[in-house]
Amino acid sequence: MPDLSHGDDAAAVNSLRSAVMRLSRRLKHQRVDESLSPTEMSVLGTLSTCGSATPGELARKEHVQPPSMTRIVALLEAKGLVRLEPHHDDRRQKVVTQTELATAMLEESRRKRNAFLASLVEDLDEDEWAKIRAAAPVLDKLAHL
Repeated sequence: MPDLSHGDDAAAVNSLRSAVMRLSRRLKHQRVDESLSPTEMSVLGTLSTCGSATPGELARKEHVQPPSMTRIVALLEAKGLVRLEPHHDDRRQKVVTQTELATAMLEESRRKRNAFLASLVEDLDEDEWAKIRAAAPVLDKLAHL
């Protein structure tokens, strides 16, 4: 286990935090639809990755309170990006499903953000690019812990 209280490990954590935050801010500016909040985009991304879910499941995955997720889902539904359907086992619940409009918007957003990142990595040498390729699965794991 790394010693995160001082030294090289603490410096690496600090550098990682700073780099991830700065890169995240830059990626947020590469949005296709400026009317959606980052949270709304995240919910659509979760639906795209995990499939349909109840608002409660989405709230847990997005680390927000259920009432907040209910509001987010209502906003997305009003914009035609999700639809609510009856739960197949519990008719008291609803299942949130993304629409084809949301799928197309997410694909365009991913394309735009991937193109932005690709333009950045063009400035890396082969060794740096190899390190990024190797680090990508680890960063993905951290993002989902």
